[in-house]
Amino acid sequence: MAVPYGALSPLRGWSGKMVGMIERPLLLVDVDGVLNPLGRPTPDFRKYECHVEGQTYTVFLNSRHGTRLLSLAVETGSELVWATTWEHWANEWIAPRLSLPQLPVIKLPPNVRGQFGEMFKTPAIAEYVGRRPFVWFDDQVWAADEDYLRAHPGVGDFLLVQVDPRVGLTQTEFGYAREWLRRLP
Repeated sequence: MAVPYGALSPLRGWSGKMVGMIERPLLLVDVDGVLNPLGRPTPDFRKYECHVEGQTYTVFLNSRHGTRLLSLAVETGSELVWATTWEHWANEWIAPRLSLPQLPVIKLPPNVRGQFGEMFKTPAIAEYVGRRPFVWFDDQVWAADEDYLRAHPGVGDFLLVQVDPRVGLTQTEFGYAREWLRRLP
């Protein structure tokens, strides 16, 4: 499915490398700007103080996100995975507050933009996913990330869902992911 988009489109997709699906698709989830909005949160978000390696972070989380992510994973036969700089701390501080189980974590390199303009996470994502189809919820995925993934040998079908960091993950983004995942063979 080719998806038209503009520079600030919330949806980026590519599906030119369809391969036989042996493993379940992946749902990659970022935290800051996706589950923890950077703008003024709505009343359905709750404030938490998280203590990580001597630092205190304030996050705003909506417990419905956990329910919706789990429902999406079950409905589409997908596996949830953390793709966040919180890394293993997401399982300690974020997952319990969203009633999520412990999830696999993608180990990320230092925050340095890639040589082709891709986000620092993108090469690690490409290595982790292999040929498995995946949806990636992030507030910082752009055309350079899509181009990198498209050109990276061994990466299968994917959908990049750009989340507005001011409001975080909404039903609209869940809908994009659900529709795309339902179209997989």
